[in-house]
Amino acid sequence: MGRSFSRPNTNNTVRGVTYYHKPSDSYFTMVERDGRFYQRRYQTGFDGNPTNSFEKEIQFVLGSGNHARTYLHRTSRNTLVELPLGWYAEEKGTLAMNPGYDRPDHPGFTRAITYGCMFCHNGIPEIKTGAEPAFPGRIPEGIDCQRCHGPGGRHVEMAQAGNIVNPARLNRDRQLEVCMQCHLETTSAPLPNSIVRFDRDPFSYRPGEPLGDFILHFDHAPAAGRDDKFEIAGAAYRLRRSACFQKSELTCATCHNPHDIPRGEEARAHYTAVCQQCHSNLRLRPAGLALPRDHAQTGDCVGCHMPKRRTEDAVHVVITDHYIQRRKPSRDLLAPLAERETDYRGEVVLYYPPALPDGANRDLYFGVAQVSQKSNLDRGIQALSAAIDKYRPARIEFYLQLADAWRDSGHMDKALPLYQEAVRRDPKSLIALQRLGFSSRSADVLKQALSADASDGATWHQLGLVYLDQGSRSEAAAAFQKAIEVDPDLSEAHNSLGGLFLESGDLSRAEPALREAIRIKPDYAQAHSNLANVLASSNRFAEARYHFEAAIRLKPDFTAARFNYGVALVKTNRLNEALAHFRKVAASRDTTLRDRALQIIQQLEQRR
Repeated sequence: MGRSFSRPNTNNTVRGVTYYHKPSDSYFTMVERDGRFYQRRYQTGFDGNPTNSFEKEIQFVLGSGNHARTYLHRTSRNTLVELPLGWYAEEKGTLAMNPGYDRPDHPGFTRAITYGCMFCHNGIPEIKTGAEPAFPGRIPEGIDCQRCHGPGGRHVEMAQAGNIVNPARLNRDRQLEVCMQCHLETTSAPLPNSIVRFDRDPFSYRPGEPLGDFILHFDHAPAAGRDDKFEIAGAAYRLRRSACFQKSELTCATCHNPHDIPRGEEARAHYTAVCQQCHSNLRLRPAGLALPRDHAQTGDCVGCHMPKRRTEDAVHVVITDHYIQRRKPSRDLLAPLAERETDYRGEVVLYYPPALPDGANRDLYFGVAQVSQKSNLDRGIQALSAAIDKYRPARIEFYLQLADAWRDSGHMDKALPLYQEAVRRDPKSLIALQRLGFSSRSADVLKQALSADASDGATWHQLGLVYLDQGSRSEAAAAFQKAIEVDPDLSEAHNSLGGLFLESGDLSRAEPALREAIRIKPDYAQAHSNLANVLASSNRFAEARYHFEAAIRLKPDFTAARFNYGVALVKTNRLNEALAHFRKVAASRDTTLRDRALQIIQQLEQRR
């Protein structure tokens, strides 16, 4: 745990190695220059030369290296982003994509490190309350004493042991919760796995208090087909399924001393001895815990009853399964796995604490759990609406969650009053102002949000889109440029600025803006389509074709790209190819382009 977060160095950061990721057709290289470390991505472009080269400095390393390491970059806004390529201990050390990245449309260099990520991988950092998780001050390097023993300031001042928590003196539930604060992940897939109570700060849990007062854990409904899920951060979740846990006073500390973790042969002997405290031929025979007469005497209880398995969410990691089973599964537990689809649609149930008292907390958080990651929108909207009507909670988060749910279900008319209610209750809430501004497309509300935090590029970009809708092109361009100034990696702002220049016929300014959008995000279909239009208008058809096809490959239902590609093909007298694209547009649901495509098809067929 003390090595769970660190600075990069020659021992924990691979250098001079290139990894090719086929799904995104990208190369990733780990680089060291002047004692600093970088991760670079590039592709092979239209002309066969490297293109879309994009590089970020590695400022932190997340993970001890026992199983994996993830490399992080700290932005100018003091946010942390996960870099795509990770290191795994498998096969004595190998590079591969981080979980969720082994796909054509992976997050690239944009996935934010949330407070939840940091909570379980580090000590207690200085944070900034705002629209996105930010770490403007000191960032600790590794889990420290305070995570298990509570704040150490008073202990240092008074030099008295009574000022810290000794987990061994807590009752069983509180002792387990010291470990479960990080090791009880029911699933890493969208569900949600847990919700920090809205009245608690992200790092405010203190050992010895009920964990449920800080965070609520949720799970798939029973019989959802996920009963045997095995994921990287689920040690406590798996352990709690075990008869050994349920029928004894077993805790994590029964087996693990967090200050002295044995390894190798010492570890096997240690854990076998722990098992034999209960499971021997001489003890607990009436309780049915004696070993059977034909039990193999391997001296390795864990190897059979808690075998190592490949995790389903981090498919390059093999760890010990903490579900203590009577018999080891017969299948190959180490066989390679492909990344799975993570969407879940169904009821979300409370997992820990096992129950909540009747009342506002139970009803409100049940509704939030259904809607916050779209698992159970219809029922969740009904439940959360009823709970809000009944209890009229003071916290604006409940109103924002219900508003988001209505928005996600396509009912913006029902979402807007709830966003307005959240702003009425907390007029200074940046998140509430942003959500209202984004949904209402109100320039006044967006400017109010920017007066609270002018460093949010997404808000500047949205303001530019609103200006564009209003026909204020110069103001839109200024807002897009401001978005790029505060967040140079916001590909959407580069694309919008390039699209604005394209529409005004300023191709010389449109092209670099669109190329920059693609450099940042190579799988950006809209930017490829816009750049293709620029190139086609400049009579560079071969390269335009390359980008049109990239846009359609990335987004097969992209009717605008198909339509414009058809137009470009007609101009180069490739009528059969053009007809194929126009026919797909004509068969689409895009009523605007469908009618135009039908007219062009008739004209082209007359020309053939």
